[in-house]
Amino acid sequence: MADWLREFPTLEVGQLRALKKSFDAAYRGFSREYGEAIEAFFDPLLYLLIRFEQLLLATPWWLMIAVIAGLCFLASRSRLLTAGVVVTFFAIGWFGMWEDTMRTLAIILVSTLMAVAAGIPVGIAMSRSDRVQAVVTPVLDIMQTMPIFVYLIPVVMLFGLGKIPGVIAVVVYAVPPVIRLTNLGIRLVDEEVLEAADAFGADARRRLLGVQLPLALPNIMAGVNQTIMMALSMVVISSMIGVKGLGQPVLRAVTNQYFALGLFNGAAVVALAIVFDRITQSCGRRLQANR
Repeated sequence: MADWLREFPTLEVGQLRALKKSFDAAYRGFSREYGEAIEAFFDPLLYLLIRFEQLLLATPWWLMIAVIAGLCFLASRSRLLTAGVVVTFFAIGWFGMWEDTMRTLAIILVSTLMAVAAGIPVGIAMSRSDRVQAVVTPVLDIMQTMPIFVYLIPVVMLFGLGKIPGVIAVVVYAVPPVIRLTNLGIRLVDEEVLEAADAFGADARRRLLGVQLPLALPNIMAGVNQTIMMALSMVVISSMIGVKGLGQPVLRAVTNQYFALGLFNGAAVVALAIVFDRITQSCGRRLQANR
């Protein structure tokens, strides 16, 4: 084989090391310069997360299960699914995982609300402009293909260990599905329906709020479903940076080879995922039927 095929041109070791050091120095300088201001910006979110977690932990278990069951029935109108949710949360408490589950539930709900609040407007903007879609799509590709651990590096360098870096990492990892499916759902709305809305004199805002978003709701709910699933998949990873919940016992079980501990807490994460999946799917099917 020719030499030019075997030898790929690369930077010298010293040049590569200098390039890496320059990137590290630039980010360290950024964190020193703006770290305190960014932390202050996220202080309200930290306060909200702590208070919400305290509320879930302080609520009696029977009342918490009743509230979750009521919300499940309102979303799905399924007695069988509601009974399954009650049994699932009762089993979680029976096996001594109630507090960790409530901590996990707090960070998952807050992260999902943030992802949905940020993702739906971006998805709407993508659906209204091919140029915006062309810019945002590669960013989403990077966010979905980047290794999970890479998300933790910049946030830990900027915020240290704790809840806020965990929430940020979860949101960045989980937000792409709701953006993509919001964009897709709005773009799939029938053109004849939009022409009818225009014929009745609807402006762009009324057409979006009264026609496009209601018809795209099943797709948006599918995006919310996938966002919740991806957020739950980050539970164990975020425990590495001090986020309390079901992930920490799993991590402790891995490092100390406690099979039963890892099995029970992993099963609790799976149970939460199944519960959220069934609720959001049932809600999406009801919206589709009503449409």
